[in-house]
Amino acid sequence: MYTIVLDVPATDHGATVAFWRGALDAPLEQVAKYPEFHGARLPTHDLVLLAQQVGAGGPRVHLDIHTDDLDAEVARLEALGATRVERHDRWWVMHDPAGVTFCVVLDQPGTLTDANATRWP
Repeated sequence: MYTIVLDVPATDHGATVAFWRGALDAPLEQVAKYPEFHGARLPTHDLVLLAQQVGAGGPRVHLDIHTDDLDAEVARLEALGATRVERHDRWWVMHDPAGVTFCVVLDQPGTLTDANATRWP
């Protein structure tokens, strides 16, 4: 688990970004390739916080699992009971067995190492 994502309607996105910038003393800069996201690594943590502007639905929080092998990680999670919902550029939106949304995100090569990642058999 690498990222905590705040899914926020467009009308609340700016206020949410401003609030969490102040609350966590983190810059939450706009992500160049994905302008609907603002994010930053949290000070003194190995976690990233993202505020994602969403088009539909109310505010919620979801978790991102990062991997260097998207197909293998999605298959591993499906074997545990998860289901695929929708494929995006570098990630899958999935549901756990209870229907809770989470994402599996393909990380840049070399980002995950034995020191910062879990290797599954």
